[in-house]
Amino acid sequence: MSLIPSGVILPPPLVYLSFVACAWGLTKWVPLDLPQYGLLPFIGWGSIAAGIFLMVWAALEMYRHRTTINPYGKPSSLLQTGPFRFSRNPIYLADTLIYCGIALLLDSLWPWLLLPLLILCMQRTVIVHEEHLLTRLFGDDYRAYRRHVRRWF
Repeated sequence: MSLIPSGVILPPPLVYLSFVACAWGLTKWVPLDLPQYGLLPFIGWGSIAAGIFLMVWAALEMYRHRTTINPYGKPSSLLQTGPFRFSRNPIYLADTLIYCGIALLLDSLWPWLLLPLLILCMQRTVIVHEEHLLTRLFGDDYRAYRRHVRRWF
Protein backbone atom coordinates (compact mmCIF):
# COMPACT_ATOMS: atom_id res chain seq x y z
CA MET A 1 0.00 0.00 0.00
CA SER A 2 1.33 3.39 -0.98
CA LEU A 3 1.19 6.51 1.17
CA ILE A 4 0.72 8.56 -1.97
CA PRO A 5 -2.53 8.18 -3.94
CA SER A 6 -2.17 6.73 -7.43
CA GLY A 7 -1.71 9.35 -10.11
CA VAL A 8 -0.40 12.00 -7.70
CA ILE A 9 2.97 13.41 -8.63
CA LEU A 10 4.81 15.06 -5.79
CA PRO A 11 6.72 18.20 -6.73
CA PRO A 12 10.38 17.08 -6.81
CA PRO A 13 11.65 20.04 -4.77
CA LEU A 14 9.13 19.10 -2.05
CA VAL A 15 10.39 15.50 -2.05
CA TYR A 16 14.01 16.61 -1.64
CA LEU A 17 13.17 19.27 0.97
CA SER A 18 11.15 16.71 2.95
CA PHE A 19 14.12 14.35 3.06
CA VAL A 20 16.52 17.16 4.02
CA ALA A 21 14.14 18.21 6.82
CA CYS A 22 13.81 14.61 8.00
CA ALA A 23 17.59 14.11 7.97
CA TRP A 24 18.11 17.38 9.84
CA GLY A 25 15.47 16.46 12.44
CA LEU A 26 16.93 12.99 12.96
CA THR A 27 20.39 14.54 13.25
CA LYS A 28 19.15 16.81 16.06
CA TRP A 29 17.04 14.23 17.94
CA VAL A 30 19.03 11.02 17.38
CA PRO A 31 22.60 12.06 16.59
CA LEU A 32 24.63 9.70 14.41
CA ASP A 33 27.64 11.93 13.95
CA LEU A 34 30.25 11.21 11.33
CA PRO A 35 33.94 11.86 11.96
CA GLN A 36 34.91 15.45 11.20
CA TYR A 37 37.32 15.84 8.30
CA GLY A 38 38.65 19.27 7.36
CA LEU A 39 37.78 19.02 3.67
CA LEU A 40 34.20 17.75 3.99
CA PRO A 41 32.60 21.22 4.22
CA PHE A 42 34.47 22.30 1.07
CA ILE A 43 33.40 19.14 -0.73
CA GLY A 44 29.83 19.71 0.50
CA TRP A 45 29.76 23.27 -0.84
CA GLY A 46 31.36 22.02 -4.06
CA SER A 47 28.63 19.43 -4.46
CA ILE A 48 25.97 22.08 -3.88
CA ALA A 49 27.62 24.38 -6.45
CA ALA A 50 27.88 21.54 -8.99
CA GLY A 51 24.20 20.73 -8.43
CA ILE A 52 23.16 24.35 -8.95
CA PHE A 53 25.29 24.57 -12.10
CA LEU A 54 23.78 21.37 -13.52
CA MET A 55 20.25 22.48 -12.64
CA VAL A 56 20.68 25.88 -14.31
CA TRP A 57 22.29 24.25 -17.38
CA ALA A 58 19.38 21.81 -17.74
CA ALA A 59 16.78 24.54 -17.18
CA LEU A 60 18.43 26.78 -19.80
CA GLU A 61 18.46 23.87 -22.24
CA MET A 62 14.74 23.30 -21.62
CA TYR A 63 14.08 27.01 -22.08
CA ARG A 64 16.13 27.06 -25.29
CA HIS A 65 14.00 24.24 -26.70
CA ARG A 66 10.80 25.86 -25.39
CA THR A 67 9.73 22.85 -23.39
CA THR A 68 8.36 22.68 -19.87
CA ILE A 69 10.44 22.28 -16.76
CA ASN A 70 7.26 21.46 -14.82
CA PRO A 71 6.94 17.70 -14.12
CA TYR A 72 3.14 18.18 -14.33
CA GLY A 73 3.44 19.78 -17.77
CA LYS A 74 3.49 18.30 -21.24
CA PRO A 75 6.94 18.47 -22.86
CA SER A 76 7.00 19.81 -26.39
CA SER A 77 10.28 18.15 -27.39
CA LEU A 78 12.58 15.31 -26.42
CA LEU A 79 15.82 16.86 -25.26
CA GLN A 80 19.04 15.05 -26.12
CA THR A 81 21.47 17.95 -25.96
CA GLY A 82 23.32 19.68 -23.14
CA PRO A 83 23.19 17.68 -19.90
CA PHE A 84 20.48 15.47 -21.41
CA ARG A 85 23.26 13.81 -23.46
CA PHE A 86 24.50 11.99 -20.35
CA SER A 87 21.48 11.94 -18.00
CA ARG A 88 17.78 11.51 -18.67
CA ASN A 89 17.12 13.34 -15.39
CA PRO A 90 19.81 16.00 -14.98
CA ILE A 91 17.67 18.18 -12.70
CA TYR A 92 17.04 15.28 -10.32
CA LEU A 93 20.73 14.45 -10.49
CA ALA A 94 21.38 18.12 -9.61
CA ASP A 95 18.91 17.91 -6.72
CA THR A 96 20.73 14.81 -5.51
CA LEU A 97 24.11 16.54 -5.70
CA ILE A 98 22.69 19.39 -3.61
CA TYR A 99 21.24 16.88 -1.14
CA CYS A 100 24.63 15.14 -0.85
CA GLY A 101 26.32 18.49 -0.30
CA ILE A 102 23.90 19.26 2.50
CA ALA A 103 24.52 15.76 3.90
CA LEU A 104 28.24 16.49 4.07
CA LEU A 105 27.58 19.79 5.83
CA LEU A 106 25.34 18.10 8.41
CA ASP A 107 28.18 15.77 9.52
CA SER A 108 25.61 13.04 10.14
CA LEU A 109 24.98 9.53 8.94
CA TRP A 110 21.21 10.15 8.70
CA PRO A 111 21.14 11.85 5.26
CA TRP A 112 23.19 8.97 3.84
CA LEU A 113 20.87 6.38 5.37
CA LEU A 114 17.87 8.20 3.87
CA LEU A 115 19.43 8.66 0.41
CA PRO A 116 18.38 5.24 -1.01
CA LEU A 117 14.83 5.87 0.20
CA LEU A 118 14.89 9.33 -1.40
CA ILE A 119 16.00 7.89 -4.74
CA LEU A 120 13.36 5.15 -4.53
CA CYS A 121 10.72 7.75 -3.71
CA MET A 122 11.74 9.88 -6.71
CA GLN A 123 11.77 6.82 -8.95
CA ARG A 124 8.33 5.62 -7.88
CA THR A 125 6.50 8.94 -7.54
CA VAL A 126 7.99 11.18 -10.21
CA ILE A 127 10.32 9.51 -12.70
CA VAL A 128 8.05 6.59 -13.60
CA HIS A 129 5.25 9.03 -14.42
CA GLU A 130 7.55 11.18 -16.54
CA GLU A 131 8.96 8.18 -18.40
CA HIS A 132 5.47 6.90 -19.23
CA LEU A 133 4.49 10.34 -20.49
CA LEU A 134 7.64 10.65 -22.63
CA THR A 135 7.11 7.15 -24.06
CA ARG A 136 3.51 8.03 -24.93
CA LEU A 137 4.52 11.36 -26.52
CA PHE A 138 7.75 10.41 -28.29
CA GLY A 139 7.44 6.62 -28.73
CA ASP A 140 10.39 4.95 -30.44
CA ASP A 141 12.54 8.08 -30.25
CA TYR A 142 12.30 8.01 -26.46
CA ARG A 143 12.87 4.26 -26.30
CA ALA A 144 16.06 4.67 -28.36
CA TYR A 145 17.16 7.56 -26.13
CA ARG A 146 16.57 5.40 -23.02
CA ARG A 147 18.81 2.69 -24.45
CA HIS A 148 21.71 5.15 -24.90
CA VAL A 149 21.37 7.51 -21.93
CA ARG A 150 21.26 6.45 -18.29
CA ARG A 151 18.57 7.68 -15.93
CA TRP A 152 20.86 9.37 -13.42
CA PHE A 153 24.40 9.36 -14.81
